Amino acid sequence: MSWRPDRGPHAAPEAGQSPWYIPRVDDDIRQAVLSREEVARYLRGVPGLSSDEARERISGYLEEFRTTQRYSVYRNLKHPLYPIFRKIERVPEHIDIVRAATGSQRVIYASNHRSHIDYLVELLVLDDHGIRPPVIAAGINLFNGAMGLLNRYVTGALPIRRNSRDPAYLATLRAYVAELVQRSDLFLYLEGGRSYSGELKPLKTGMLQAVMQARNPDAVIVPVAISYDLVLEDQALIKQGVKRRQRGFSVEVAEMVRLAVGYESRAFVTFGQPILLPDFDPDSRRGLVTLTRRTREAIGKIYKVVPTALISAAMRPSMPRQALIDGIDELLDALRLVGANLDVEHGREAVEQATEPLVLRGVIAVEGERYRVRDRNVLRYYARSLHHLLHDRGTSAFTH
Repeated sequence: MSWRPDRGPHAAPEAGQSPWYIPRVDDDIRQAVLSREEVARYLRGVPGLSSDEARERISGYLEEFRTTQRYSVYRNLKHPLYPIFRKIERVPEHIDIVRAATGSQRVIYASNHRSHIDYLVELLVLDDHGIRPPVIAAGINLFNGAMGLLNRYVTGALPIRRNSRDPAYLATLRAYVAELVQRSDLFLYLEGGRSYSGELKPLKTGMLQAVMQARNPDAVIVPVAISYDLVLEDQALIKQGVKRRQRGFSVEVAEMVRLAVGYESRAFVTFGQPILLPDFDPDSRRGLVTLTRRTREAIGKIYKVVPTALISAAMRPSMPRQALIDGIDELLDALRLVGANLDVEHGREAVEQATEPLVLRGVIAVEGERYRVRDRNVLRYYARSLHHLLHDRGTSAFTH
């Protein structure tokens, strides 16, 4: 079924449709994209690229973007992944913000990215509360093999070539996203991939620029922060430190299943106050930079500070339990000054809640009243998750 222009973005579903039915808009978007000036300029031909070559290349990109969301199937993905998901407690915060925003506005979610599990956890939190599903923008590495078919024909994910420098591709992507925002909510991971160091990375501007170019007066950005007691892939991520090459997603899934043995965690999904896109000039570089900075600050401020991160940040190679508690109390005082979203109020609570998970994960060891570090790299990974709150310099040598 094609998208009907007489049906607005918030129109009710027709009879017999799922409550969260998203119509196919491929052909409609295709024509709209080809009509946008930034794309039409390439279609007329540019130095080194004839008109026919440009049309063929852009048509290929549009075919790559073509996607279908069957949400009733997507929400059932949690069942084959039950061995992992039964160990993750989903804890939403401020879901009322999203419910209010989706009632009258087009929502672009902007989230940090900790784990491959994020894609399901955050979308399931929305589904748990009856909130309409967004289209997810995901790295093209998630579109290979069986997972590629799943993402293209079930989850409705939009494949992104994050490292492409082809101007024709970038223009087509920006135009496609701008048109998509007129029709669907969108879920973005603006760091450009998972953090291999544990830090909140600088945000990439390409997708935000595309969203701004949509010029939708009803569009808002809703900041989202996801935080885990334990990140499923922590040990795998720190082994690389920096993402030097793209591994097959099937390899990473197998790795995640292996790391899930004995794994249990809470997943806090916190939503922040909407940022009104019309407040930022889409034709101004300063407007883009300001929006990017404000979005990153909003994500960082609502990020849940969990006990495992507090122990990791306060821990020394070897220290008495009471010294660790005192160190966490000092850390909590500093975090309160910057308005951090705290899970515990006292160092003793943090030690009581996080000691066993970190011991079972092999990160620390406890001998009587003395705490010792067993895996300093994983410990640093969790400690760096507080970097943006305590001494953020805006960049990181460990990001990719």
